[in-house]
Amino acid sequence: MIRILLATAVIAALVACPASEDAHSTATGAGPVLTLEAAVAGKWRDPANVARDNWRHPLQTLTFFGVNPQQTVIEITPGYGWYAEILAPLLRENGHYIAAVINPESAVKNSAKHYYAKQLNALERKLRAAPSLYGSPEIRLYDEAKPTFGAPASADVVLTFRNVHNWREADSVALMFKGFFDVLKPGGTLGLVEHRANGDVANDDFSGYIGQNQLIAWAGAAGFVLQAASEINANPLDNKDREGGVWRLPPAFSQGSKDRDKYAAIGESDRMTLRFLKP
Repeated sequence: MIRILLATAVIAALVACPASEDAHSTATGAGPVLTLEAAVAGKWRDPANVARDNWRHPLQTLTFFGVNPQQTVIEITPGYGWYAEILAPLLRENGHYIAAVINPESAVKNSAKHYYAKQLNALERKLRAAPSLYGSPEIRLYDEAKPTFGAPASADVVLTFRNVHNWREADSVALMFKGFFDVLKPGGTLGLVEHRANGDVANDDFSGYIGQNQLIAWAGAAGFVLQAASEINANPLDNKDREGGVWRLPPAFSQGSKDRDKYAAIGESDRMTLRFLKP
């Protein structure tokens, strides 16, 4: 495992990053330890990210997962840091935010190396741009073929958002869930949000959706117990009956301007929100 400490010097190009040192001074009146409500309402958040709150419901989702400022939280493949903008400031003083990112050099497909490196670089830039805001979060690189996420029983919460379909396509679901189980403390929480199919999906289904019962079974096979399921991120307008799968919908709009109004009216995908316990 490779640890990238985020206390290093920042290159000049980072100054233009949306989250800046000045953003912290305008955060909230919450004091040195932010509440979850204050972190979600933070003025430092990228306006383009805030615009998606109506579909991602970060306050309700993180509350459902039981996230609090004293925890060690690992976010699995956080992409460009949508949730990192909330979680890193929340955990800055009394907790620890860890972003678990695929090591680009471990990519199973060579075509994915550039994509993983681009996301990693963007996340590093975001978190380095404002150390007084984000504190000292950690980026942990993991091997895509042999995923481990830290010392056994070292995390309170593991979170991942809309990633399970990628692991199913890579045939790595069992490995990923084992890694989550191993790194969590007994009594720890695994929080999952995923695009929800109308039923179980086959191995040749590349729509981006996963069956809810299917996902619960995968987690159960790793030792997790389902604590609760929420409809926080449900969208009944998404009937999943379209070519091109979830990527036809916002924010991807994979067809560009074609039928854009139609897909915008549907909104983002119907999503399951599941909370699991490590016994």
